[in-house]
Amino acid sequence: MLPRYLKPILGVAQQGAKRLSTSCTSNAKVAVLGASGGIGQPLALLLKESPLVTELSLYDIVNTPGVAADLSHMDTAAKVKAFTGPNELKDAVKGAQVVLIPAGVPRKPGMTRDDLFNTNASIVRDLVQAIAEVSPKALIAIISNPVNSTVPIASEVLKKAGVYDPKRVFGVTTLDIVRANTFIAEYKGLSPREVSVTVIGGHSGVTIIPLLSQTKPSISIPEDKLKALTHRIQEAGTEVVKAKAGTGSATLSMAYAGARFGFSLIKALNGEKNIVECTYVKSDVCDTKYFSTPCLLGKNGLEKNLGIEKLSEYEKKLLDAAIPELKKNIEKGESFVNKK
Repeated sequence: MLPRYLKPILGVAQQGAKRLSTSCTSNAKVAVLGASGGIGQPLALLLKESPLVTELSLYDIVNTPGVAADLSHMDTAAKVKAFTGPNELKDAVKGAQVVLIPAGVPRKPGMTRDDLFNTNASIVRDLVQAIAEVSPKALIAIISNPVNSTVPIASEVLKKAGVYDPKRVFGVTTLDIVRANTFIAEYKGLSPREVSVTVIGGHSGVTIIPLLSQTKPSISIPEDKLKALTHRIQEAGTEVVKAKAGTGSATLSMAYAGARFGFSLIKALNGEKNIVECTYVKSDVCDTKYFSTPCLLGKNGLEKNLGIEKLSEYEKKLLDAAIPELKKNIEKGESFVNKK
């Protein structure tokens, strides 16, 4: 249950965080690992545009100098540096306050996020190993799918390195919230900026649990529409993959969501109060080791897990369906790092 005194904070922060507001200045070094990819390039563009970022460190295994040169021509304050290949990885993350990781292969038609595991698991492991060695205090935001498994992978790598702090490792589930806000707004004829939907659980299929009973402003949804909207939110990534007909996945909307989460981390590091985002973190809220809930962010990362409010009967059923899948995903990630 969410403490009563925190509910007004959550409401205000959720509304405020819905925009990519970057009005205040900062002194933040942000690293993007996977900066040449379909998510990495638009993500880097949004970061370069922001006054919150003073140094933008771009890393990938190919094409990074070209991306950096292109971005460096923008008349914004952030200085852009390119790093290419494993030999330059540690230099890329050294001194970074925030590290965003969109690296990995994209989804293709017929693939689930879990199908990406075999390739992306080793990528995330190796990237986080470098962070552990040279920037162990960085806030790490993982976009690489399957997030349900890649966050446990990152955590286990950091544990082995002796630098694990669960308050500094985040799975970016922001796209699920962005989509839920958009779809509910479309359904009710509202502006998406007027709508705030909490989405808990994980970041894949049935583990995505939109709490439509708690939508702000409060709305009434018939049961058939409720199920249809829930399913659309859960399968929105597949919707984009099919629409792109084999040419890619949800890269632009994911970059937008990743930038929003990154900006929230920077604002919290700067001491801004009441910064709340739903994010997939180490948790004891439910019967899983990791779970996405609204979290209050602070100077050291996760300041307080705000938990979940009372669920409707339908949402309880969604939670019951999500838990076994989440446990399986988490175990898969942990076993990948700890296998003998």
